[in-house]
Amino acid sequence: MTPTPYPEEPWQLAGQMYLSLWTPPRGELPPVAEGTRPVTVAGRGLVGAAWVVYENDSVLHYNELLRAVLVRDGARPRVCITEIWVDSAASMAGGRALWGIPKEMAVFDVERAQEASFAAKAQDGPLATGRFTERRRLPGTWPLRYRLTQTLDGRPKTSPVRSRGVVRLARAQWTVPENSPLCPLTRRSPLVSLALRDFTLRFGG
Repeated sequence: MTPTPYPEEPWQLAGQMYLSLWTPPRGELPPVAEGTRPVTVAGRGLVGAAWVVYENDSVLHYNELLRAVLVRDGARPRVCITEIWVDSAASMAGGRALWGIPKEMAVFDVERAQEASFAAKAQDGPLATGRFTERRRLPGTWPLRYRLTQTLDGRPKTSPVRSRGVVRLARAQWTVPENSPLCPLTRRSPLVSLALRDFTLRFGG
């Protein structure tokens, strides 16, 4: 079977992101990359889940649902993606081969009008639905730089990520079935939800 072709790194991406953050107890945190440990304060970690629409000038156009955990490599803060689904075979192949991101395939239903609504379904069944209502815009355009650490070929793989975009506060509603890997997140309300509008992102070295 011929491998699915994918762009070489870095990937230049752009689009819209709808993100919620939670602070679950240590016992509910998923496994993270080799050589890293979750960052915890008073026994709680920081976990984000996001719907992403890559469009505009992106090297690939696709939809995405992910969960990520704030971790540390020694004293250095990192981000680790623990679950992620996309509707692009090229994105799945490239994410796995280049950075060790455990991408799986899913089918997405996305609607963006006054509210943004999402649904994702994997081969084993529904993963989640989400609805975001945008509120106040935060001033300026926000830059963000961080490093992502995943496990690639049994070893830690750390990659730089740079992003910039408009940030708006949002109200989010998440619905997750009991058999979804994301189920523990929705046992409590998000700490905060954001919409990152018209962002640009450079992923990888």
